[in-house]
Amino acid sequence: MKILVCISNVPDTTTKITFTNDNTEFNTSGVQYIVNPYDEIALSRAIELTEGGKGTVTVINVGEAGNDPTIRKALAIGADDAVRVNAAPRDAYFVAKQIAEYAKDKDFNIILTGRESIDYNGNQVAAMVGEFLDIPSISIIKKLDVDGDTATIEREIEGGKEVLTVSGKFIASCAEGVAEPKIPNMRGIMSARTKPLAVVDAVAIEEVTKVTKYETPAPRGTVKLIPADQTESLIGLLHSEAKVI
Repeated sequence: MKILVCISNVPDTTTKITFTNDNTEFNTSGVQYIVNPYDEIALSRAIELTEGGKGTVTVINVGEAGNDPTIRKALAIGADDAVRVNAAPRDAYFVAKQIAEYAKDKDFNIILTGRESIDYNGNQVAAMVGEFLDIPSISIIKKLDVDGDTATIEREIEGGKEVLTVSGKFIASCAEGVAEPKIPNMRGIMSARTKPLAVVDAVAIEEVTKVTKYETPAPRGTVKLIPADQTESLIGLLHSEAKVI
């Protein structure tokens, strides 16, 4: 079994977000980057599925040379090898196309991504890759088991769970519950230094989106605490100040 795991290089969750160039570019100064947490879940499940010589795990990232430390962490966690498409990831369409172009002749049985990246929260790449490769795409899965050529997948739906089976190649985006993120040990960290990390050129594709401006959320206002027995006062404030009723 050959599994391809798509990973994103995202700012640490404690990062203070600011913008430059008239609010059209993310300010990368002093930012600490990590493997996208949802992608770590996907990677952990891929490693579990291939343990004991059952297969191999390749990680792929679309990004520039500064992403290499993040990719090495994925190798330390347990991936066998890695590929970096040498280009700035300008949007989800661009990223998905680069992944699909790389994977189209590599005969991967399964492609996994996280449900979304924590910087843009788009949840777009997996579906786009599936469309480009003409393979089934299953979004936001909560459980993944594989038996031979058939995968059994669980998804949460309103009021219950959806269980489905997929035969043959497919791509899925993983959410919490698929696996527990793995912490690299010293042996993994040392071996990651020598594991293959191939760099390939990006394919040229048309530009379909363009950022015109980023905005930060408005600062939080003051909080008023209303005693539980003052229901009428609470309703009055919701009507006159919050204006939500």
